[in-house]
Amino acid sequence: MSEPPRARAVLSTEDFKLLREAVLFYLKEIEDKPESVKFSHLYHRLGSAMGR
Repeated sequence: MSEPPRARAVLSTEDFKLLREAVLFYLKEIEDKPESVKFSHLYHRLGSAMGR
């Protein structure tokens, strides 16, 4: 029995860079609101995902 084909990456490194930049822009807009903490965590997770 053959192995299933490998999964392809859904997002490229360039996509992560663009998403991170967009999150940073939005984070600056909402910096005084409680949900900014969630977006800050997302920003940092996107940065660490780029290093993989």
